[in-house]
Amino acid sequence: MLLPFPLWMMIAWHLSPKKPFPIVIIDKTVLTREGKEHESLNWILTNEKFVKQNGELYSITKDYYGFFPKNNRKFSVQGLENFNPDQIDSLANVSQAVYITDTYGIFSSEWYSQKEQTEHSSLVYGGMSTVDLMFLQKMKEKKRLIITEFNSIASPTTSEVRSEFESMFGLRWTGWTGRYFESLDTLSNKELPRWLILSYKIQHHNLWQFKNSGIAFVHFDGRVEVLENKTHLKQEVPYLLTNEENRERFGLPAKLKYPYWFDVMLTQRTNNVLSIYSIYTNEKGDSLLRLNGIPKTFPAVIEHTRDYNFYYFAGDFCDNPVEQFATKIKWVRLFKWFFYNSKEIPERRSFFWEYYSPLVTKILNTYYSSHR
Repeated sequence: MLLPFPLWMMIAWHLSPKKPFPIVIIDKTVLTREGKEHESLNWILTNEKFVKQNGELYSITKDYYGFFPKNNRKFSVQGLENFNPDQIDSLANVSQAVYITDTYGIFSSEWYSQKEQTEHSSLVYGGMSTVDLMFLQKMKEKKRLIITEFNSIASPTTSEVRSEFESMFGLRWTGWTGRYFESLDTLSNKELPRWLILSYKIQHHNLWQFKNSGIAFVHFDGRVEVLENKTHLKQEVPYLLTNEENRERFGLPAKLKYPYWFDVMLTQRTNNVLSIYSIYTNEKGDSLLRLNGIPKTFPAVIEHTRDYNFYYFAGDFCDNPVEQFATKIKWVRLFKWFFYNSKEIPERRSFFWEYYSPLVTKILNTYYSSHR
């Protein structure tokens, strides 16, 4: 009796060997137990059968350091801030990798309402700490794998910690972050951050006249600028561009839309840029970007592999709506087209399947193979 191919794929996953790979995951922005800020990483860890030292799969709800939500608005904080130098050294000795998925943190308004934050409020927990930096330095010295991404060093991380991180890895944040919004119309899009609208109106004669989609840029000093589709943009969404060499190395597409949060980073020449963002502006948009010192193209993925192993993803890469039921199906990526409709501009599943999954899988497997 022939078994259906999907069943063979599930059996093949169960029969494939485990890969012991102790990785430290840091996520300080876990609003719910689903852990959406690190679920894409856990998807890959499970699908590739990377396991803890005891042979168990990594748990989304347990196996990370940061903010842990509980019932009835209660929570616990289990971050590296509680570690002393000896404990940090011991953790670095037994860890092969660290991935900082998000340090933005949890704020009082979103925690107590359990909704995405639309207004500024007091910080409950968040920001990269000096102890986090100590751990990163130890991992760098040991040439272990380090992966960080937006929002690792932006607000609420202090300027002192940010500067030390930038010096440590040859990066510089311009202070700008941005995001694509499907609609900038306040009447049709109730999820537009109210603080974004208020700040823009204060700075622009109390006007917010946008009706189309567009890209909002926010500077850490409070400045807000908006590029509206058709008014400032020839293409409404930022695109990830990857050259031929890196496409072949990581199995990435030449061009892919990116409709979520990103930060505008600069890098020293000692680092390698794997992909860049491109903002497609018209003449009016060009002028607005120049006025604010925002480049039209800037790094999306930064790599350093010569004397230490480091990656920076200049976007909220690990936060994707991804189907967890598919984690234990081998070769499921052969059917990636089943999981998304790329014609829908706001959707983010195509980014996971076409970009994040092949990139992170290749990074992890390359490091694992070279350190067995």
